[in-house]
Amino acid sequence: MGYNSHNMTNRSDDWFKQAKRDLEQAAASQRDNYHEWACFAAHQTAEKALKALHSYFGQEACKRVVARVMIELSDRVSFPENLMEKGRVLDNYYIPSRYPYGHPSGAPFEHYGSIQSSQAIEYAREVFEFVHLQMA
Repeated sequence: MGYNSHNMTNRSDDWFKQAKRDLEQAAASQRDNYHEWACFAAHQTAEKALKALHSYFGQEACKRVVARVMIELSDRVSFPENLMEKGRVLDNYYIPSRYPYGHPSGAPFEHYGSIQSSQAIEYAREVFEFVHLQMA
């Protein structure tokens, strides 16, 4: 466990374990052809992994925007530029994968397929593994 500069409980392991489970859920959703849920779970994987890293440093992240959370961490961690870009891609799955108003027409699931879910899972796994290395 990392150092804790506040009196708040360090929950980094809890955040990280849930991120791992969300990554597993993304893969399961993809296998079952629920690509919109795979994309959302991939976003959640990256968000929770990054929140684990915040907690590891004794900080708290309130934002749900992956790229924003990365920026908040950039004073402590040097993110590869392409990982920040991948975070932005994942951020595009946070709302549109779940709500009809995220698209001009059609239900969210009609806008997602294996190309998006494969990419989302790949990017989420990269964020997850990057965080894992930082916390090791």
